Amino acid sequence: MAREIIHEGLQDAAFIERGTTGFEDYRKLVEPYTLEFAERITGVPAEVIRDAAHQYAKADRAMICWTLGITEHHNAVDNVVALINLALLTGHVGRYGCGCNPLRGQNNVQGGGDMGALPNKLPGFQDVTNTEHRTKFEKAWGRDIIPTEGWNLSEMMDAMGKKQLTALYVIGENPAQSDADMHHVQHVLEGLDHLVVQEIFLTKTAELAHVVLPASATWAEGEGTVTNSERRVQRCRKAVDPPGDARDEIWIMSELARRMGYEWGHPTAEDVWNEVRALSPQLYGMTYKRLEELGGLQWPCPDESHPGTKFLHARLWDDDPAKRGRLAPFSLVHHEGPVEQPDDEYPLTLTTGRRLESYNTGVQSGGYLSPLHRGESLDISPEDAQRLGIENGDIVRVTSRRGSLEAPVYIDRGLRAGVVFMTLHFPDEVATNFLTINATDPRSGTAEFKACAVRVEPARKVSPRGMHRAEPLAAAGDD
Repeated sequence: MAREIIHEGLQDAAFIERGTTGFEDYRKLVEPYTLEFAERITGVPAEVIRDAAHQYAKADRAMICWTLGITEHHNAVDNVVALINLALLTGHVGRYGCGCNPLRGQNNVQGGGDMGALPNKLPGFQDVTNTEHRTKFEKAWGRDIIPTEGWNLSEMMDAMGKKQLTALYVIGENPAQSDADMHHVQHVLEGLDHLVVQEIFLTKTAELAHVVLPASATWAEGEGTVTNSERRVQRCRKAVDPPGDARDEIWIMSELARRMGYEWGHPTAEDVWNEVRALSPQLYGMTYKRLEELGGLQWPCPDESHPGTKFLHARLWDDDPAKRGRLAPFSLVHHEGPVEQPDDEYPLTLTTGRRLESYNTGVQSGGYLSPLHRGESLDISPEDAQRLGIENGDIVRVTSRRGSLEAPVYIDRGLRAGVVFMTLHFPDEVATNFLTINATDPRSGTAEFKACAVRVEPARKVSPRGMHRAEPLAAAGDD
């Protein structure tokens, strides 16, 4: 798309000059990527790609949204910056109704980042390696903070395998079933000296734990805040009490601290939020009172009179170079296919994702009756089904270099030949992650859930009773 936009003179030359760096090197880099090349790689007709490029470049306002189909690859960051390059090329950034927006798969994923649930960040996206940022938190907390970046999830798994990480505290996560290469993940979890799981259900990970702490479902059983994909922080209010011995998560943390010799008292959710915003300039203006009165605010919101920020990077359009600040660089990234390519032994590409009504490993959705639930299946194109001599409902054996399993067939006209699809929603029935590859992006730590090589072999014929008609799903593949 970028090459077509440049060749047709559709780039925003004024914005490129004003707000970016590195355009000439980028222009040279995209030159080999013709429409015909893109068609060979993607299967999308060149004319369709051309039309998409022209529509995007000519639009007054345009936004690029993506889900895990972009990021669950061994080159996830490269994929994301390639999209950012398109926005910079066309000037679709720093203006209302424009920009790049990663759509989150669940509520409050953005909020986790806001709170510092990243190996290199403190709350408010402040760098742990920055002395000024770190000192502020050390003073508030009365403790030294290690001045180096931590491990991401993939690095933690590697460290467990090497016995460099021997104890783990898991909150609201089910890595025993959600992480790639399940055989390896379960092996390293079982090898821990101590595993604590704080959960609302007894997940497979919780079953491996030495200690399980029953927690509240904070979306209904606790107070707090959530952040959505547009950076809008909103209040979350308690509606019901947690069942049985389940406890509020702030209470659990405070009690753990007390029993380890540190008296935190029992702060409310608002107390915790006030501490966070006092230490995070971009959240400082978001009092509970303002969040409730205004129905939420978008960060950055630096003071209690600030209306919040509707969109980011407007500075890049400023006439004053000093106010523009650091310009946005074009990133020089090349196309790179999946780590595992189809071959004679494993001729198909398996991609995994989600269906409309389900979450991840089904912890929060698998126990509910739904007319959309149909259990796990191997979704396959009509062409591949005919070649293999299989029909809707037949049981097939799916094998990768890491494992093998059986699943019923679902023929989906929306799939192209050579690609098969599965989800992670029903791991107790079909453990899809026994197949997936533990190839990860070195910068984001994201595993390549979206592509691995498999072969499919007929196992046995069964009645297709219970299977839906062979038609595309409402939402096959992503969040």
